[in-house]
Amino acid sequence: MKSKLTITLFIILGIVITGCKELEVKETKVEIEKVEIDLINDEFPEAEKEIKETWEGIVQSLKDGDMDKLIDFHAYSPKFTEFKNGEPRNGSKENEDFERTTFSAVTEVVKFDANDMHIAVYGDVANVTMHTDFQLMFGEKLVVVNDQLSLLFVKTTNGWKIVGEHHSPLILK
Repeated sequence: MKSKLTITLFIILGIVITGCKELEVKETKVEIEKVEIDLINDEFPEAEKEIKETWEGIVQSLKDGDMDKLIDFHAYSPKFTEFKNGEPRNGSKENEDFERTTFSAVTEVVKFDANDMHIAVYGDVANVTMHTDFQLMFGEKLVVVNDQLSLLFVKTTNGWKIVGEHHSPLILK
């Protein structure tokens, strides 16, 4: 009888605990503020600073004659594109060949000014425009390059890389 009473008490206790136990759920409101980013109008000062530092690295690689470092500032892929001097579009291979051949022949960087530089950042993409005032020595010959230059940069895990270039003659009036 004692065992029947014990079993009955356990069953009753189980029913009472299960039936009467109320699960209390506390509501926690988490408000997440949605931040709207205006890619067209918002400024991205940290990215602009990174791109200026990238430009300084490009200039230094030219002054040092370090073609591998210069090439490393590019993200060559089938998407890479370049226009210059009114000629048909170039791709990665043509750009790399031109830059290695031309800039490795520079014997002195006399001047490498980027006038009226404008950096427009659109998230992980940036368009950098400038008027070049480059004076480069090729042996005894001074070459002056006054162009309108646009560089399209994309932010990668390895920093900002050039994925597009456009060079046009700057007509000074």
